[in-house]
Amino acid sequence: MRKRKSTTSNRFVKGKGKSDKRATSGRGRDGKSSTSGRGRGDRKPDFGREKAPASRSSRYRNDEKPKKTDKMIGEENIAKNDGSIRLNKYIADAGVCSRREADRLIEGGAIKVNGKVITSLGTKVSVADRVQYGSETLSRESLVYVLLNKPKGYITTMDDPFERKTVMELVKNACKERIYPVGRLDRNTSGLLLFTNDGELTKKLLHPRHKAKKIYHAYLDKQMLKNDLKTIAQGVELEDGLVAVDNISYDLSTNDKKSIGIEIHSGQNRVVRRIFEKFGYTVEKLDRVMFGPITKKDLPRGKWRYLDAKEINLLKNF
Repeated sequence: MRKRKSTTSNRFVKGKGKSDKRATSGRGRDGKSSTSGRGRGDRKPDFGREKAPASRSSRYRNDEKPKKTDKMIGEENIAKNDGSIRLNKYIADAGVCSRREADRLIEGGAIKVNGKVITSLGTKVSVADRVQYGSETLSRESLVYVLLNKPKGYITTMDDPFERKTVMELVKNACKERIYPVGRLDRNTSGLLLFTNDGELTKKLLHPRHKAKKIYHAYLDKQMLKNDLKTIAQGVELEDGLVAVDNISYDLSTNDKKSIGIEIHSGQNRVVRRIFEKFGYTVEKLDRVMFGPITKKDLPRGKWRYLDAKEINLLKNF
C-alpha cells in the first residue's frame, strides 16, 4: 500500500498486484479545487464592447431609491427566519434515507405533512409541521457523528433477539439522538465503526460507486506465501461475486509474514475472512484501522469519541 500519514496504515507496503492509481488533477486530497487556469483577475479588458444599460436600481440617487415599507421588511424577515426547509432534507435529517431516496418516497405518496399526503418535491416544512413516514412521526434531529473502536464480542446491530451484546450498548450515552452503525463488523472483528443519524452520508459511504476504502490488519494462522499475496492483489472470485482488492501487503513493522494489511471497498459479508479462507488461511485476529479518510488513532479499544469538524468535512468530500 502507499505510505499514509496515519500511523495505523503506514505499516503496510503495496503488493505487486494492482496499482492504486488515483487522479491527481482537479480536486485534491484536502477537497480544494485546483488553482490552475485563468481566474477572474486574469481576464483581459474587453475593449470595444458596448456597456450594458444601467440596472434599474442604479438609476436612482441614494435619496431617491424607493423605500421599503414595514410590511415588505416584515415579509422578508419571515422568509429568512421561519426555519422552513425542503421536505426531502427534513426526511434525510431525520435519518430515514438520503435526499434522493426521500424524493422517491414523496413521489410515491409515502409521506404525510399535517395528515395530508404530499407528492410535490418542492414542498417546504418547518419545525411546527408534523411529518409522517407510514405510522412514524419524524423528528429532524441535530446531526451526530460518533467513532467507536469496537472490541471483539459485540455484534453490529441495533438490537438482538438472542440478547447478545451489541455495539449500541457501547455508545448508548453518546447522545440523545437515535444513531445507527454505518456498515458492519462481525462479532470477532474489532476496530473502527462509525455511527451517525446522517442518512445522506450513510448512503454515500456504503454505496459501491463511491468506493469508500476500508483498511484491515489481519493476523493469520500461518505465514502467507508471496505468490498468494500477488494472486489476491489481482482480485478474488468468491461465491457471491468478484471482490476487487485495492491493496495488500505484509506488515513492514515486523518480520512476521502472518501479519497482513489489506485494503478493499467491498461491503460483502465477512469478505476479508473469506478471501483468506479461500487460500487456506484462517484469520485469528482482524482489526479495521481505517474507513474512508478516518482512522481510529489514539482511540482506546471499547471507547468512542465525536468526530471533529475537519473529519466530518473529509467524510462528506472524500
